Amino acid sequence: MTVTDPATAATTSTRPAVGRVDAVHASRDHGFSKPTVDRVVLVEGVGVEGDAHAGVTVQHRSRVAADPSQPNLRQVHLIHGELFDRLAAAGHAVAPGDLGENVTTRGIDLLALPVGTRLTIGAAVVTVTGLRNPCRQIDDFQPGLLKQVLRRGADGGVERLAGVMGIVSRGGTVRPGDAIGVELPAPPHLPLTRV
Repeated sequence: MTVTDPATAATTSTRPAVGRVDAVHASRDHGFSKPTVDRVVLVEGVGVEGDAHAGVTVQHRSRVAADPSQPNLRQVHLIHGELFDRLAAAGHAVAPGDLGENVTTRGIDLLALPVGTRLTIGAAVVTVTGLRNPCRQIDDFQPGLLKQVLRRGADGGVERLAGVMGIVSRGGTVRPGDAIGVELPAPPHLPLTRV
């Protein structure tokens, strides 16, 4: 994967495109899936304009119940479209937006990015905060799907494969076909954990 060298990022206004937006999704309702739309507007520090999960503080129901004053580190949910290819090979028909993401990507190994990676998506910038922690609602959507996106790795650790979460660091409009640039944070790089 080609990325911007953090040492030269400050002096470079363009970041190499390493991926693209496949589709975008938003919903005003707290449902499981999100319908595909022609564009989304990302609002700095808030999330996807008009989306149920947008807000400065947490908007996911389980997080609100635990502590509604927590900062919202889950303003934007991104899933790599390659996951849907893998799920299809395992016998699951899952389309972009079905798992509730806001942005479906192609060409970026989202799960390998470190905490603090900045993704330039169209005119917007999303800073990656962590991994989505898939829950049992995925099996309600399609039986057996949870074990495809939450499993044990070869080392015995839990692998969360249902995408990454981020905050909006610069607002802007995002559309299918937009290029995605990747800017890694300064080392040391911290691996993503659930948020």
